[in-house]
Amino acid sequence: MITKRIIPCLDVRDGRVVKGINFEKLGDVASPVDLARYYSDNGADELVFYDITASAEGRALFTDILTETAATVFIPLTVGGGINSTADFDRVLKCGADKVSVNSGAIRDPSLVGKAAKLYGDQCVVLSADVKRVDGVFRVFAKGGRENTGMEAIEWIRRCVGEGAGEVVVNSIDTDGVKQGFDLEMLEKVCEAVHVPVIASGGAGKIEDFITLFKTLPGVDAGLAASIFHFGEVKISDLKQTMAEQGIPARL
Repeated sequence: MITKRIIPCLDVRDGRVVKGINFEKLGDVASPVDLARYYSDNGADELVFYDITASAEGRALFTDILTETAATVFIPLTVGGGINSTADFDRVLKCGADKVSVNSGAIRDPSLVGKAAKLYGDQCVVLSADVKRVDGVFRVFAKGGRENTGMEAIEWIRRCVGEGAGEVVVNSIDTDGVKQGFDLEMLEKVCEAVHVPVIASGGAGKIEDFITLFKTLPGVDAGLAASIFHFGEVKISDLKQTMAEQGIPARL
């Protein structure tokens, strides 16, 4: 049976890990290198590293910090932020990333997903979709949740998977940092629409939120969170032990 993955997320700004609520009010947490090493040593299945202001600031992702972070971890590393071309994919992979996450770059150039998948394989291309309800419709947002594209999210995700995205991270802006549980309604729609791994992001506040996620939506492959892991509110070892006790396959 395929184990459910637990993935800490490092949101990096100016070389530091930060965390906010609803993508706003960002506060300093720690060094990405130190935090990545800690998670690699303490049961995380994968890591996600987002340079969260690269797209909004129109610059390339930090390569020096990424290279150092990649060198310290021994679990798969997905990297995103400011990915606008296949050259960006190439640069990030050469820094040590295993997978590359694309969001605003794919919105700007929808052919990017297909080009990257052909060059590096579907398994390397991760679509990160920042989604928020607008008048009852799931809409895709760009530039770190700052800009409403007007695109309907489920159809956008389906299109990108059709182009070759091998995995989807669904970031619910509505539940981000609120710690009241994952956005099950949104995630269910995505799982119905695509047949690639779906990673749930936004809303985890306690161990039970992960249990509810995996039991309610067995099609979800992984749960991603940031602050609850960063601040020790949930220990990954405790979370995985509870998952195993609840019959949810986990790598212990």
